[in-house]
Amino acid sequence: MGPLAPNELISENTNLFLAFIIGIGFGFVLEQSGFSSSRKLAGVFYGYDTVVLKVFFTAAITAMLGLLFFSLFGWVDLNLIYVNPTYLYSAIVGGIIMGAGFIIGGYCPGTSFCGASIGKLDAFVFIGGLFIGVMIFGAGFSIWDDLYLAKFLGSPKISESLGLSDGLFGLLLILAALAMFWVAEWAEKKFPREEY
Repeated sequence: MGPLAPNELISENTNLFLAFIIGIGFGFVLEQSGFSSSRKLAGVFYGYDTVVLKVFFTAAITAMLGLLFFSLFGWVDLNLIYVNPTYLYSAIVGGIIMGAGFIIGGYCPGTSFCGASIGKLDAFVFIGGLFIGVMIFGAGFSIWDDLYLAKFLGSPKISESLGLSDGLFGLLLILAALAMFWVAEWAEKKFPREEY
């Protein structure tokens, strides 16, 4: 949980306890925001309900600003933050598969657990499919490992790829978020959900 345990400001046990408390809080916020409803989640794709998109974007902006300010104060070295390695082709194929599953089932892997936590049966079915998919992927990895490892791009940051400072990229992302919020509000008015 942040640089507190590695810098020995708190113990590993305290670190795990704080992660547990933050996880419960995060799950509560997700459920209260509607992430346990497959209809609300699918509403993003159809334009009638964009709350989920707004919550995700707000969380990303908040985390980004937190890291930028922590870096500014010297509390976090941004160069030490792990960035997932990018394998372009598997990212594209995985994105298509997950996106299709999201549209068809109304859940992504994380939100399916959110729905299951309040007893949604469709979420349990989705979780079952998730585990089946993981087992198929693991069992057949030798078949598609060439695709999985193709077009390795390292661990790029978008700001570095665009030749921008982290601060300027952060500002541009905030402006993009504000524009996206405006478009989301427009879409909700343009494509209202018909109540039956």
